[in-house]
Amino acid sequence: MFNTKNLIWTNLNQIRNIPDHILTWLDDYQSLTAKLKQKFNRFSVNILSQKKSIPHADEIELLDWHSQFVVREVELLGNDQVIVFARSIIPITDNTQRLLKIGSHPLGEMLFNDINIKRGQLQITHTHGTWGRRSIFTIGSTQVLVSEFFIKDS
Repeated sequence: MFNTKNLIWTNLNQIRNIPDHILTWLDDYQSLTAKLKQKFNRFSVNILSQKKSIPHADEIELLDWHSQFVVREVELLGNDQVIVFARSIIPITDNTQRLLKIGSHPLGEMLFNDINIKRGQLQITHTHGTWGRRSIFTIGSTQVLVSEFFIKDS
């Protein structure tokens, strides 16, 4: 698994010198799932973990929520190779019950196919040669944090 603890995140508009081939993936407010399905003949989701857990302190602070959470960690595969590691922090509320039952379906499909779900600002991190991004999706009064780490140059 990818270590997501103690990363330094910066708003996308405050970062310079991101290589163009990386920036096209980081600076994209469309569905990553849809983009990967277009790029690869075979796309799949490998669930590494989905369980009640305590998120990292910076994740809880960002969500400003004091409740129980499900932490979902998955690999997004293109042509059977891991392309993205994704970590989602999903508060357990009435607003998130459908998300918590998606199994091996991509979370992105649900988030981007509902016009009532709003996406917040992108934050970026770079650690050990890997670029990542995260943003908050608002579902009703609930905030869901989705972080995506690009394991391979896509």
